[in-house]
Amino acid sequence: MRFEDLEVWKRGSRLSAEIYKELGQLRDFGFRDQITRAGLSIPSNIAEGFERESDRDCIKFLLYAKGSCGELRTQIYIGMEIDYISKKSGTAWVKETVEISCMLGGLINSKRSFLQKKENSGKNK
Repeated sequence: MRFEDLEVWKRGSRLSAEIYKELGQLRDFGFRDQITRAGLSIPSNIAEGFERESDRDCIKFLLYAKGSCGELRTQIYIGMEIDYISKKSGTAWVKETVEISCMLGGLINSKRSFLQKKENSGKNK
């Protein structure tokens, strides 16, 4: 499977693009750079994980993506609190980060289960 075929990668990419577009004119460069990096990190780590050769590496990068999802959600909450992000956009983005995080959790669990079965079948030989 290619990472481009994953719904979680597509949604992470769309969210990252939305954040770049909406916050492109924000004058607080530190905040803007941090939140756009966190958003960009989600689909980037998914892609990097799927391009790695080992299942363990893939899982590690999916965990990084999930962590970036939490980081992004935190920054969205703060951005709404300080009026950098509209309540409408922020609420939608928070919802999307929660869903992406759940999707990543399911993918991680599936990969771990597959890896464990593979390792156990190797021990039985």
